[in-house]
Parts: sequence; C-alpha cells; structure tokens
Amino acid sequence: MKSILTFITLLITPISMYSQVKGSVTDINNEALAYVNVFIENTYTGTTTNESGNYELNISKYGKYTLVFQYLGYKTKKVVIEVEKFPFEQNIILEETQISLTEIVINAEDNPANLIIRNAIDNRNKNLETINAYTANFYSRGLIRIKDAPEKILGVEVGDLGGGLDSTRSGIIYLSETVSKLQFLRPDKLKETITASKVSGDDSGFSFNNASDVDYNFYNNTIELGNQIVSPIADFAFSYYNYKLEGTFYDAQQNLINKIKVIPKRAKDRVFSGYIYIVEDQWTIYATELSITGEQARIPAADILTISQNFTYSSNDKVWALISQNIDFKYGLFGIKGDGRFTAVYSDYNFNNNLSKKDFNRELVSFIENANKKDSAYWTMSRPVPLTSEEITDYVKKDSIQILKKSKPYLDSVDRAKNRFKPLSALTGYTYQNSEKNTRIGYNIPIGAVQFNTVQGYNAGMNFFYTKGYDEFRKYFSANASLNYGFSDDRLRATGSLTYKFNNISKAILSLSGGVTTEQFNSSVPISPLVNGVSSLFFESNFMKLYDKSFLQLSYSEEIANGFRLYGNMSYERRKALFNTSDQVFFDKNDKVYTSNNPLDPEAFGVAPFDTHNIVKLNVAAQFNFGQNYLSYPRTKVNLTNDKYPTLTIGYEQGLGATNSNYNFQQIKARLYQSFDISNKGRFSYNMRGGKLFNAENIAFMDFQHFNGNQTRLSTNGSYTDVFNNLEYYRLSTNNSYFESHIEHNFNGYLLNKIPLINKLGFSTVIGIHNLFTSDHKPYQEFSVGLDKIGWGKFRFLRVDYVRSYQGGYLNDVIIFGLNFFN
Repeated sequence: MKSILTFITLLITPISMYSQVKGSVTDINNEALAYVNVFIENTYTGTTTNESGNYELNISKYGKYTLVFQYLGYKTKKVVIEVEKFPFEQNIILEETQISLTEIVINAEDNPANLIIRNAIDNRNKNLETINAYTANFYSRGLIRIKDAPEKILGVEVGDLGGGLDSTRSGIIYLSETVSKLQFLRPDKLKETITASKVSGDDSGFSFNNASDVDYNFYNNTIELGNQIVSPIADFAFSYYNYKLEGTFYDAQQNLINKIKVIPKRAKDRVFSGYIYIVEDQWTIYATELSITGEQARIPAADILTISQNFTYSSNDKVWALISQNIDFKYGLFGIKGDGRFTAVYSDYNFNNNLSKKDFNRELVSFIENANKKDSAYWTMSRPVPLTSEEITDYVKKDSIQILKKSKPYLDSVDRAKNRFKPLSALTGYTYQNSEKNTRIGYNIPIGAVQFNTVQGYNAGMNFFYTKGYDEFRKYFSANASLNYGFSDDRLRATGSLTYKFNNISKAILSLSGGVTTEQFNSSVPISPLVNGVSSLFFESNFMKLYDKSFLQLSYSEEIANGFRLYGNMSYERRKALFNTSDQVFFDKNDKVYTSNNPLDPEAFGVAPFDTHNIVKLNVAAQFNFGQNYLSYPRTKVNLTNDKYPTLTIGYEQGLGATNSNYNFQQIKARLYQSFDISNKGRFSYNMRGGKLFNAENIAFMDFQHFNGNQTRLSTNGSYTDVFNNLEYYRLSTNNSYFESHIEHNFNGYLLNKIPLINKLGFSTVIGIHNLFTSDHKPYQEFSVGLDKIGWGKFRFLRVDYVRSYQGGYLNDVIIFGLNFFN
C-alpha cells in the first residue's frame, strides 16, 4: 500500500509543483476540446490538449509569451501572457470557425477544389524540398484498448492481459510513452535517439512507438501503411480522387485556408477519404483529417484508421512544419475488437542546419543508457501532453501489479495454476514451467501428428522440449527431441538437438543435432506431409519420395557485421534407400496404382535409387542484406528489411569422405532476391538462383540440385517466387550447372479497380514468369496470370492462378489454388 501511495503522489504532486503553464481548453458550451494545438507564436515549442482538454506547456523562464491555440473547426486564438510565477494557469474558450463558401456553380471543368489541388500538386516537390534537414524533439504516446475480450481465442486462454481488463473484460492493454531527439536529412534519412521510454506495467520494457513508424508525409506520392496508399496530392491523384471545396477560413496569421473534401473514386482503391486543408497561394498543407479502412489498406485486423496532422508556420524560418499528429484506429478480428490512438508532438525544430550524410548510418533508432528508468518527476516535466485520468489509473494499477507479479509467491501461484495436468493434456501436450528460473519443459503432439505416406504407412509423432532463458530470453538454451513411429514399416525414429543462443545483437547460435529420420530427396520439402497424405489416400498419387538418414550435425550462424551473416554446418550422414510398404487408399482407382519410392523411375519397385553409404557434408554460406537498417535496443538489435536493395546469398557445399567415392562432390551457388513497391502500380518481386556442381557425374540423387515443383494443384510453398507450379518434382533435377529465375508482379488492384462492377470485388491481378535452365535439359518456362485477395470482407486469402508451361514448345496448362497471406 505504501508503494501505491508513493506512486500516486509522484504522479499527482508534480502536476502542481513542476508544470510551468497549464490550463484547459473548452468550447462555448464548456465542453472539453481534445488535441488542440498549443504553442508559442513563431516557435515550435508546443503541446496538445489531452482527451480531457487539459494541456501543459513547459516554459522555464519568466516573461511575456504569445500563446497560440489552434484547432480545426474553431477560430485560432492568440493570448499574450505575462509569466511572473510558476505554475501559471491559462484557460481558453474557443469559438467555432465560420467556414464560408461563395455561391458558385460547380461542374467538372470549373470545380474550384480541383484548381486548388492542382496547385498543391504542382508545388508538391517544392514543398518537399523546403526542408532539407532538421533536428527536433519528439514525443509519442501509444494507447491500445480492448473491448469485451473473449475468455479464449482458438482454445487458448486470454487471461487478464497483464491486469489490463476490468470486470467487463475491457481496458487498456498497451500504454507507452517515448521522448526522443530526431535528425533528418532529405530525402529519407531519419535518425532517432530515444532519451526516455515508459511502458505501463513493465519497468524494464521499451516502447515500440518511434518516429520512423509514424513518418507519414503527404507530400510524397504514396504513404507507407503496410501497402502504398495514394496521397490526395500525388502526381496521379486525379485518377483516384474527386474533390469538393467545403469552404474557407482565415487562420491567426490571416492565411486563407481551403477545406477540401477528399472523395475516393472507387471504394476498393488504396486511398484515403476525409479532409485536407490547403493554404491559399502557398499551396502547402495546413492540416489533414484523412481516414482509410482496413480493407482498403489491406490490413485485415483494422476496421478504420485516421491520420490527423497539424502544421504551423514560423515567420523566422519561413517553414510550415508538422507540430502534432494523431493516429486513431479501430480494430476487430476473430471476435476481438478495440481501439487506440498514437499521439506525436514535434517541437524545438532547427531547420536546414549543417547535417550531412556522414551524420547518419543504418541505425535508425537507439536508446541512451537507462532510458527506461526515468522517474515520474522526469515524465511530468518532459511530457507535453498531460495524462488522462484513465491513463493515470492504468499506470498506477499495472505498476503496482508489476511489483506483485515479480514476487516469488505470485510466480509460484501462477505456475501452480498453469502446471496442472488437464484431461486433454495427454492428447495435445503438457508444459511445466518455473517462471522464477525462466525454464519450461514438456511435450506436444502437433496438429496433424498422424500422417500417411506409402513408405511408413500411417505414422505419428510427438515432440519433447526444454528451454532455459537468460537475460529476459535475449539468450537461451534449448533441448528438443522428436519421435516418429511408422505403423506399416514398424520403425521408430528419433531426432534431437541442443541449441544455445549467445546474444540478441549478432544472434550467434550454436546447435548440435542428430538422430534418424525420413527425409525428402529435395531438402527444401516441396510437398508437405499433410498434402501428400491427402493426395495419396484420396487420389492415389504418392508424390513424396523419402530416404532414411542417420546423422550427426554441428551448426553455427552469426551476423558478423550489419547485414552480413555467416552460416555453416558440418554433418556425418548415413543414407539408405526406402521402399513402399503400404498401398492403402480410400478410393481405389482401377486404372491407377501408387508409383515407386524411386524418384528416378516411378516403375522401379524394389530398386534403390542409390547405394547405402556414409558421407561427410560441409555447407558454408554468406548472406548480404544490402542497405539493411536496424533498431538498437539495450542488448538487442532488430534488423529491418530494406526494399530498396536486394539480398545476396553465396554458398559452398561439399560431400567428402563418402564410402562410395563416386558420391563425393563440390557445389558453388548463389541467390539474389528482392521485393519492392512500384509507387501505386503494385509490388514487384524477383528471385534468381544459380550454381554449378563439380565432380558430380555419379553422385547420390539427394545431392543433385532439385527445383521446387508442384503436382498437386495446391500451392503450399507460401512464396510464389520459389516454385514452378506446373513442374514435376524431380524431372529436371541436375548434377551440373543450373539457373532459375522467378519474376512476379502483383498489381494490388491497380488494374481491376478501374473496371466498373469488377472493382467492387476487391481482387488483385498477379502475373508471373518463371524460367529454368540446366546444362542437360532444354530451357523450361512457366507463364502465369492469377487473381489474388479473393474472399469477402477482411478475409481475402485465396489466390487462383492459371499456369502455362513450355519446354521446346507448349507442354500443358493448369489451374493452381492457394492461400496467400503475404500481400
């Protein structure tokens, strides 16, 4: 109780002791106005009101100040104050703006909104280039609520989400704040140093809301929101939007502001709706109130997202600068629903300074030491937007709960509840955990644990595991074992592994594994056991080909430098051929029988495709993620993909010491791949792979270079740029030189959304070209065209492709069905 009272005192006392200028903003009906911009005239020192209409402005010196209160829909108000003591209170009442619109006839040719938007588009690049560089202070607060949370999600208990849920199972599930310093250099260099970070209920946590994640610049042609969203003032905006002038008003500097309603031409396009405010003659953005649905943004969990921005002008710098931004959203998926808001305040700008490229590197975010250890007094002094009563309550509640949850009695009580062996545990799995020691031990029986193939017949498996975490799981040790029993071949096989992760910066990982297992000849696993089982039992098509492998393998990987990671493993293997032992089917077809387990000859029943042998395998690879950016957290490095640059992998593979000397070989190989958006035209992807095997004329078939094929009419690979969807699994495998390329472009609605009626479906067109060249076969090509995002509402995961293949002429065509969660 004492600690709770102390915390409440720290939260409340500084409001009166340390706040410099504070007050409330209401309308003429005494209703609180939330998120009003409050700043000192001709400066970028400011704040916004919170949801209760309260504000705090940190001014440290006595004197005369002109405060500006700016809020869309209300008259901007200037107030001169003389600060002679602290705290200083200044309450303000704002009056609604009278928006005027001259009586004019609007038609397609003389719509005044179109003229204003054209001027804004014509000046878009000039306004982008106005700010070449800046430094600034940044404050961000993130809040996510959940409403009526279910007790379970897909059978998994939800709990109280860290104490965030009340008796109605509603409440705040995430609340955090960030204070940081920004450096920016055109066109896209943004570096953030976080000086303070606070997460409700986690005194060792770090907030994930940072400036780069909310850097939405509507002067760019598109806005990155998972997908590229077309800006209302993009060069091609008139292909996506209609506009209406709602009215005009004057701000405090007597600038004429045009309020433009932004209206999408097509509901399914990746576009915004709402309002954009344009300054007359200067054609800059004064403010935005723009919304987009989750369906439009291709974010299934989101219902709607609104970006509100406010700019202010400094006569000293002659710059319109962003001073505040609010991102409001509602979400809902699988019975879970809620809302949230991320508030950002930019202040203390220093424009067009001496920053240069040498001031930046690939580190986008870093934290100063003890950034997450700031006390309440610091936050009261630094927080530009006061906490609401709801937020204060959440901090008090969760921080007090946190003290309890770290205690050994509490951890033991939680473990006792979770460690109970339940009736279904025998069938699904069981985990015993010790939260104080960060250990977990148990077993699980995977979904689909019982499978079928013609080599083992029905087979079932289960996994055992032990993990020990260190330094909040930045380091860990794990031990795993898997058992698999084949009922038809009457064989129990077991594998196991020991793994240690040394750190969470270079992510150095050492692993020792071994055992006996069945493995596909193509180690990339081109067909899943589940799909093969269905194909075998229902359609008498046993595509999966297996061999028996006993092995012991040592593996190591580590990021040597940013974007440069090394992989290596060495193994000793015993390989042995396997044969069909089961001919069971659900629907026996008189004109069809199972093929042999020999991938070289479907009729070679009882004939081994290779001799039983032992061999040592060596694999070394280097991966270069060019242009890789990263976030630096204490003792943690988070790597970010950079669409502007490709990823290159170079590898060397060798088989040596084989008991059959013909099976020794060497291979060099390389892979280059990338995926990136082409403005509003969709997403382009490519994947190229090539290599050559040496001294490999008579090697074992599993060491050939295999290519991912597909004979099931179902796409289960996940990536469409790593598979030939109309190629037999092993027909073009080679022990010589090879090159394959996959090119795909997903238009993301760019084509179909322009066709009346069709655009209401929300489908997307995808085209692809796939090529394979080997030294011992004619070139093979596939051409595909498909429809993506087939479904309804938020659930648009189905994809259908028409694929036509050629090899020295037309071969055949096929329809492929698949699930695609990646676009």
